[in-house]
Amino acid sequence: MTWDNQQSIYSQPQPPEILVADGDPRLLNFLASLLRQHGYRVAEALGGHAACDALRARPFKLALLDLRMPDINGLDVMAYAATAQPDCGIIAVSGEKGFTSVSRALRRGALDYIKKPFDPEELLETVRGVLGQQSLLQNHADMQSRLEKSEALHRYIVNSSPDIVFMLDQSGRICFINNKVQSLLGYAPHQLIGARFSALLDEQDAARGSHAILDTSVSSDNPRTLEVRMKSRGSRKANRHFEITAFPIDPNTWPHPSGARDQLASQRARFYGTARDVTERKEAEAFINFQAYHDLLTRLPNRALFKDRLNLAITQARRNGQKLAVMFLDLDRFKVINDSLGHAMGDRLLQAVTRRLKSCLRKGDTLSRFGGDEFTLLLPAIHGEEDAKQIALKLIDTLSAPFRLGGHEVFVGVSIGIAVFPNAGESLDQLIQNADIAMYHVKGRGKGDYCFFSEAMSTDTANRLSMERDLRLALERDELRVFYQPQVCAKTDRVLGLEALVRWLHPERGLLYPGEFLPLAEETRLIGAVSERVLAMACQQVGQWIDNGHETLKLAVNLSPIQVEQPGFVDNLMQQLTRHRFPTRNLEIEITENVIMSDLEQISHKLRELAEAGVRIAIDDFGTGYSSLNYIHRLPIHTLKVDQSFVQDIRNSDDGACIVNAIIAMAHGLKLEIVAEGVETNAQLDYLRQLGCHQVQGFFYGQPQPAEHIARLLGELARPTILA
Repeated sequence: MTWDNQQSIYSQPQPPEILVADGDPRLLNFLASLLRQHGYRVAEALGGHAACDALRARPFKLALLDLRMPDINGLDVMAYAATAQPDCGIIAVSGEKGFTSVSRALRRGALDYIKKPFDPEELLETVRGVLGQQSLLQNHADMQSRLEKSEALHRYIVNSSPDIVFMLDQSGRICFINNKVQSLLGYAPHQLIGARFSALLDEQDAARGSHAILDTSVSSDNPRTLEVRMKSRGSRKANRHFEITAFPIDPNTWPHPSGARDQLASQRARFYGTARDVTERKEAEAFINFQAYHDLLTRLPNRALFKDRLNLAITQARRNGQKLAVMFLDLDRFKVINDSLGHAMGDRLLQAVTRRLKSCLRKGDTLSRFGGDEFTLLLPAIHGEEDAKQIALKLIDTLSAPFRLGGHEVFVGVSIGIAVFPNAGESLDQLIQNADIAMYHVKGRGKGDYCFFSEAMSTDTANRLSMERDLRLALERDELRVFYQPQVCAKTDRVLGLEALVRWLHPERGLLYPGEFLPLAEETRLIGAVSERVLAMACQQVGQWIDNGHETLKLAVNLSPIQVEQPGFVDNLMQQLTRHRFPTRNLEIEITENVIMSDLEQISHKLRELAEAGVRIAIDDFGTGYSSLNYIHRLPIHTLKVDQSFVQDIRNSDDGACIVNAIIAMAHGLKLEIVAEGVETNAQLDYLRQLGCHQVQGFFYGQPQPAEHIARLLGELARPTILA
């Protein structure tokens, strides 16, 4: 026999096992043989005791019981079988002429009977009929059990759903709703049966929600989805937001469950729907929207919202021939208080100032926090400058009283610049800028006052003040960018290092170069913040390239005199490197000779600390400063950078290159690295190679480029293509 044949045999269902019990051994053997000949599995029991033992030992599909057995009669065996095997079918076998015993057997649960003497075909037909009847009963019981389990599972799934599940009748009344309504809204499901669904909706959404659900144009293929607010039970609970999806039910195809209550609800149901709680999402959206248009510290409108309202006010003023005023407010002495008492106290002061300023406003005025300690105020629909003047005086007066901050009594004033539409500007930007210019004029003449913008105010001064303000905001708005210029090995054309150079992506003037804003940054003492920002961005970017396989790549950064002269310069620099996990051996700081000679002793001490930590020191623009070279022996100098003005004098064998010759020769003698800046031509590069210059940088290898261009260049690690 093959394995396939064995599988087919094993997979066939076993024939039912039948118990035959009789007190006559001859008749018992005959019955058993007859049934076996027709494929049944048969167990024989001689007498009632043996029948009970067999029923106790294993299950049977059917039992043929002689009603008159000598030890225990068939009726008693039937009683035992009803307890031991209630699913076993019984056929009563009787040799009596009357039907009394058979009738009793049928009343006690026998499915059929056979009279002795019996016809074999009649017996087999009876057995087949009873087995078929049992199979039908079993199938019905199994189906009923599966149906009950399915309904129980469906009920469990519906009641365990994270959404409210409901059914409505033709008039919009609730005929079913799951248990989720209790945990979300506080209503017990039975309390809502028969109530209109609209009673659950917020008054403002009731009509819209009911009409949308009962709309005849909605179908199961195109359900209606809408967002509504639903009432919570109890006045203390806020209404919640739900996303409802509903569609009509076809009563001809809708299944009807077996439970009476569920069946009634299913018969009445004409609409089915779910309600998903989206309260958290709506609150998050509202918070995000608030964040987008408000300052979180003061809860005031921010710059974006202020500009939107100002733009609308300008349109209305132009249409109605009215005037409006824009005020630019800057707090006096705020920086002193913030630095003295700390940022937490500074934040509390800004909140207190906001409360006082708001108390002076009219309905319809817009006060916004523009940034830092600067505020802007929109006064729509004024009659003239006198109205704005009165508001300004009121603002100045309200801030003149002292503030109590954590046991401290502090004073803070305000300087106010005012621009009136249309005389001081007809556009949004003009009004804000001119109010800002007027405010700086107040600052220049003593603070604590107000001033209207006029054309007589210096345009140059205004531009400078505007640039200073923009630079402060640039640090807050992350407008500074870092470009990199490769430092290339003169022999192999391999990129050895990158000099980080700052650029300012001004929102209105485009990309600004260092010469256009660094002098102002030095003058306003913003250079430290600018340098720290550049170093942070460069460490992060170059650090990634170092981690990606360019272990020896050097980062060169320029440091301003103000930054180097700070007492905590070394600690701040090392903390930044630690914060960004940048290896000190890959950093080279560039300082000028003038910085060194301004305080040689102090600078020497700081540079030695950095050199001991592994940081390399380079002298930038070498040869353009002090002529004394004594400091080179006293300082841990690693690199000299030849100024580009000397490199530009190289003209093949022109004598103008003598300074370059001398600097390179001196660097070789002192065993220092030499970097030539401003290399633009192949002739300059060949000349520097002949002199033994170690590294070069300049437009010959490309202008300073953003990180994405440098990433492609580093991927080649060969002589790069000249960048545009």
